[in-house]
Amino acid sequence: MFLRERQEEIARLVSAEGRVTVTGLARRFDVTEDCIRKDLRQLEAAGALRKVYGGAVSVSSPPERSVIKRVGAHSAEKRLVAEKAFDMIEPGETIFLDVSTTNLALAELLSSGTKHVSVVSTMMGILRVLARNPALEVLGTGGSVNTELDGFMGSMTLACLRPLRFDRAFLGGLGVDVESGEVTTYLWDDAQVKQLAMANSSHCLLMVDEHKFGAGGSYVYAHVGDFDGIVTNRVTTELASAVEGLGSTLV
Repeated sequence: MFLRERQEEIARLVSAEGRVTVTGLARRFDVTEDCIRKDLRQLEAAGALRKVYGGAVSVSSPPERSVIKRVGAHSAEKRLVAEKAFDMIEPGETIFLDVSTTNLALAELLSSGTKHVSVVSTMMGILRVLARNPALEVLGTGGSVNTELDGFMGSMTLACLRPLRFDRAFLGGLGVDVESGEVTTYLWDDAQVKQLAMANSSHCLLMVDEHKFGAGGSYVYAHVGDFDGIVTNRVTTELASAVEGLGSTLV
């Protein structure tokens, strides 16, 4: 396949699928990853896509803001992240789960498991799932309801969280920039909740599947180095090295 044909096919794939990876494209076209990276740079310069860590995304496909609409997306990857996080939790701990579809997967594991823990959450869907297991001590913060996020936020939420202390906080993010280390979300109110939970936690874990690396949001709420670990579904040598360089560890 000629260069122009390959780049046209790459642009078509990005438009159709929303995201492609360097590794996947190299296998598909039987060329080196360096060759694909050069293709992506040229296509980005032409405005056909946006390069992100490990691949590229469509310029017309920003991350979905609505939590409800994201629940079914990348479910297998989120389940793997949730399983890793579940293994970290010790019986008797008090943990915090913020508004996150990956944390919803973790809540499903807690609900069907036998670990006796106390869970505080700002996400209504998580609270409904956890309520199935009477062995769990569950606290919903209350506050102003944001239907887009399926959760609570605002001054009442912060007032509830302020005196609480957590053994572990599991936090989501809409995007992680592994060059700058910025971890983002869309809403300032959501950022405030995440920041307060981090300040009140002995251990902070970022819950993101591989599709979040390179994606973006409107507000930077933390730096990669602020987390004790980045829990993700696929650990590569390149990504692990980048995260370690920013002061954290991939799990």
